[in-house]
Amino acid sequence: MANPLLALAPRRRLLALVGVLVVAFLLVRPGRAHLRATGLLLRFAATDPATAPWLARASAYEVDEESSTLETATGPTRARLYVPRGVGEPPAVVIVPGVHRLGVDEPRLQRFARSIASSGVAVYTPEIKALTEYRIEPASIGTIGEAAKALAQRQHKARVGVMGMSFAGGLALLAAVDAKYAPSMAFVVAVGAHDDLSRVARFFATNEIPAPDGQPVHMKAHDYGTAVLMCDHAEAFFSTEDATGARDALTHWLWGEEGEARTRAAKLGDASRKKLDLLFERKGDALAPDILRVIDGQQAAMREVSPRGHLAGLRVPIFLLHGAGDSVIPPSETSWLATEVPPGYLKSTLISPAVQHVELQGEPSVSDRWALVHFMAQILEEAEEESRAF
Repeated sequence: MANPLLALAPRRRLLALVGVLVVAFLLVRPGRAHLRATGLLLRFAATDPATAPWLARASAYEVDEESSTLETATGPTRARLYVPRGVGEPPAVVIVPGVHRLGVDEPRLQRFARSIASSGVAVYTPEIKALTEYRIEPASIGTIGEAAKALAQRQHKARVGVMGMSFAGGLALLAAVDAKYAPSMAFVVAVGAHDDLSRVARFFATNEIPAPDGQPVHMKAHDYGTAVLMCDHAEAFFSTEDATGARDALTHWLWGEEGEARTRAAKLGDASRKKLDLLFERKGDALAPDILRVIDGQQAAMREVSPRGHLAGLRVPIFLLHGAGDSVIPPSETSWLATEVPPGYLKSTLISPAVQHVELQGEPSVSDRWALVHFMAQILEEAEEESRAF
């Protein structure tokens, strides 16, 4: 599952973003935050900083990076801090990576963190151990909350923003309603997040998911989601004897090491091997009965890590971003989240054809590019207002 907000973009896509600034001036005469958001996205889209347009380079601060350790209830975990050089008391944001084995070392996460930091914001990226191991569990909520507390203390802030990617977006929302962590959280940005994990898991089995208006959304589910579900609940999908080996094979497949995954799967019993072969051959629809059976047996566990029904206590501004064509966590989940946030706290919702899951895609229109710039500008403005308030 790719991370973080955006992925590598061809140079023509990068250059197309330059036009956003001109359109922005013509349409709405943006403030400083819109200029910074445009530069931020241009810097991120450029895999080589030297190739970034002049606007991206001219508006950027140098960034100092520092590795650190975050102490949590489940033990220490790695983290990295990105601080804009020469900015006194900058706004601060925690960025929580989604499901990816590289955690804080994932190159796109690092590039995105640097891009935000170079716009004048201190960025803290904590490693969520469970998510690096393809597990979505309640303890990760506490890690996110502890990261917010640690960054606030480090940067001498009362509160900081939190941005969660993919499944970490839903977990970040849950941290924001926990009385232990809510006082340290100024706002939450959920990117490609889930509202109900069991509903998303059923989508993996059926290629259909209900929207808040009751209408079903039909799309082909990405087999990555099925693989994560099987890895997370290997004991329910496979025999006791094969569960560990099956998780090992699935892990290598999720790493993109298909040959090694098949080699390890071949050592398992016939029933387990056949299930993995269906996944490896992209015939995941045949696994639907198993997926539905596991979901029925894991309802309580999935509720613990789902925002659904748990957001009534939110008292911070919420920003929701989702890709219109997301086939891992469908965009209808953000529509559901928008109905869950208490009135007055939902600051902005964007379901964009310019984003797929948590990546840029295709050749977005000028209006779609502008919508993304405007969304990011609102976040930068929120961060600055919070910083000025304390």
